[in-house]
Amino acid sequence: MTRKKHKRGPVRDDDDGDEAYEATLRTLQIELVKTQRHIIRHGHKVLILFEGRDGSGKDGTIKRIVEHLSPRETRVVALGKPSDRDQTSWYFQRYVRYLPAAQEMILFNRSWYNRAGVEHVMGYCTGSEYEAFLESVVPFEHMLIESGIQIIKYYLDIGRKEQKKRLDDRRTDPLKQWKVSPVDRAALKHWEAYTEARDEMLRRTSSPLSPWIVVHADDKRSTRLNVIRDMLARIHCPDGDKHLAMPDREVVFPYDTATAKAGWLAK
Repeated sequence: MTRKKHKRGPVRDDDDGDEAYEATLRTLQIELVKTQRHIIRHGHKVLILFEGRDGSGKDGTIKRIVEHLSPRETRVVALGKPSDRDQTSWYFQRYVRYLPAAQEMILFNRSWYNRAGVEHVMGYCTGSEYEAFLESVVPFEHMLIESGIQIIKYYLDIGRKEQKKRLDDRRTDPLKQWKVSPVDRAALKHWEAYTEARDEMLRRTSSPLSPWIVVHADDKRSTRLNVIRDMLARIHCPDGDKHLAMPDREVVFPYDTATAKAGWLAK
């Protein structure tokens, strides 16, 4: 399907008390609870990866997903800087311990794709380590899928102007300053390098079994609602309302080379 170049709409304030948004979010969260009950009942294993530029809204989106889910079967994984031991281990080793067992839904707030993004752009890995990752990650994911783990990969894509606005807001909001890091401060400076790394990552690591799902993330509320709708569409649940599992495909869509060439990714 040929898509027109996406026009990014106005960005709504996150705290403007929009009752329609809150009502829709609640309805979708109820569907998530139904879906989790099905996962638990049938012993499914679900792994959801969230990647994207700094300020793209990963934290807020994940927060709305897990807000009313069972904490016993739901975990959010956000790993920090690798230890000395991690740096001498098999690259995927520190992630493997967090993979889902039966009945669990695990959400990675950044994942092993750090190597294709931050580590590569900031020089935290060598060129050979970067290339080895790109060669091995898809077979690694296919092995997990064959073992019974469902993998869903979201890339939250944000425009340069909106990223600057959000990063500036982090620096001035005392409740968000914990998010500010040296890597965060370098995000705008290295915009083009991150764009190139994103394009290469999507091109080389999206496969029919583990495709990338791109999210236009300039509008935080639209991002959250449509990611949840897309999740509901991808995780099997006979009790779910299929009419609610219908994301806006101009906001959330599977990556392919045609969409990249058509200008559907932020430059």
